[in-house]
Amino acid sequence: VMIIGAGLDKTGLISKVAGYILKLGGTKETHIIPIISGSVGMISSFMQNVGAAALFLPVVSRISVRAELPMSRLLMPMGFCAILGGTITMVGSSPLILLNDLMGVANAGLPADQQMQPFGLFDVTPIGISLVVTGILYFILFGRWVLPRQSSKDEGASAQSMRNYVKAIYGLKVDIFEVSVPEGNILIGHSLADLMDAHHIYIIGTDYRGKRVVAPMASTRIEAPCRLAILGLRRVAEEFSKDFGLEVLPQLERFSDDFAATHAGVAEIVVPPGSSVIGKTPGQIRYRATHGLSLLGIHRGNETLSHVETPQRAATRLTNVPLLAGDTLVVHTKWDSLTRLSLDRDYVIVTSEYPREEVRPQKVGWALAFFVLAILMILVTDIRLSLCLLTGAAGMIVSRVLSMDEAYDAVGWNTVFLLASLIPLGVAVQATGTAAWIAAQVLILLDGWPIWALQVGVAILATIFTLVMSNVGATVLLVPLAVSIAVAAGGNPAIFALTVAISTSNSFLIPTHQVNALIMGPGGYRVVDFIRCGFIMTLLFLVVSMLMMNLVF
Repeated sequence: VMIIGAGLDKTGLISKVAGYILKLGGTKETHIIPIISGSVGMISSFMQNVGAAALFLPVVSRISVRAELPMSRLLMPMGFCAILGGTITMVGSSPLILLNDLMGVANAGLPADQQMQPFGLFDVTPIGISLVVTGILYFILFGRWVLPRQSSKDEGASAQSMRNYVKAIYGLKVDIFEVSVPEGNILIGHSLADLMDAHHIYIIGTDYRGKRVVAPMASTRIEAPCRLAILGLRRVAEEFSKDFGLEVLPQLERFSDDFAATHAGVAEIVVPPGSSVIGKTPGQIRYRATHGLSLLGIHRGNETLSHVETPQRAATRLTNVPLLAGDTLVVHTKWDSLTRLSLDRDYVIVTSEYPREEVRPQKVGWALAFFVLAILMILVTDIRLSLCLLTGAAGMIVSRVLSMDEAYDAVGWNTVFLLASLIPLGVAVQATGTAAWIAAQVLILLDGWPIWALQVGVAILATIFTLVMSNVGATVLLVPLAVSIAVAAGGNPAIFALTVAISTSNSFLIPTHQVNALIMGPGGYRVVDFIRCGFIMTLLFLVVSMLMMNLVF
């Protein structure tokens, strides 16, 4: 699944999905979480939840960078809702898939008047949807307190956003705005250079009739209707827009991809001694036309020269400043342009940590074809899940969407080895009879309790078992016991069996579930983070599932 997700990401599809989600939800955490979590919850209702989570992992990664939100604030809600989504249909999780077969086996020992009828595909849908909605509301209302704020290790090395970097290093408190220029506006025909010089702003992007240009030439003349990407002080941008009848959009729309940290950002470039550009001005070099760079500032000694006027310094017209040896040029650039510039001996690139990924949009057809093939094999054939996904992953490599090295790097090996260690533990607990002995002792304690208390006890027992062994193993072990308890107490054996199958998805307390193990590394989570978030989620799951099962059935 990780390889399939990496293949989709390599073609640029993941970035488009991330952009669509950001367009719907903006950059606020409380808006993004419901969209991501709801989407993955619906997908996992027909697909194995670990597969759905793995496919959304690169989407969340892109959104994290572009919305400037830590992965730790987004991955846990996504992972938990992937688990919850497995309860929406009878094919959403392995325990529910097995349930009807286990009930059929148990029917052999039941009298005719207590035979259990198999559940239909959507019989559990009200329960599953209620659980997913509960999970989403939990993180919307309480996420600010229960979700960790630390970032993963990888996030620390990623490219910083333009706005934060300029603020932190050079004290240039600027923001990026997208401005709409309507038809008939008085700015039509004016050059970008005229506007930038007169209003102390940077126009770093234009969009006219679908043609989007990053770092347009200063001589470019404005046509309408168009969009401009402006970098400057909010106050100045708003005054500029008000004076000329422009609309400042609440967030980047057409330029959201171009100025995402995955595609472009701020870089530092030093002019070394002996460079041929020494003595020349940026206006003579024409950085935008020749290198695709927007010059934001020149750092010289202890002074930063900038086109943006601030309370601490006056604006400087950078196009007329001769460059000196040792000058640090602060530029906004696309990362591929910076890679090309690194080959030019007239400059030394100081910025080293920036994405150098090769995107292969021409392979999008192959990537989609093998992704759809894997999904169809899962849904309409009896071939094992692992073989279906292996087919899709192999297709990504054979069609050269990914190289062998890229496929190898796409696998989270720490997750693989964590699961490889946990699976034998669960097998040992079951094979040695430990699980059966614990279940028997608990059932002795529950003897004589009312039916509702017995059902809650079975749910808690299933929850505990799924933390230390596979949910399939817990279901196979506990369904016959739950049926026996229901028959002895006069309860509905089918509901008790369903209680076990549903409750084995209540695995949030520690990272032993496959989904939790998958998100632990990328999210930078610790076990204590799962305990803090998962304890309340576990209680909510028990309460909501018990209420809904008794209301629906």
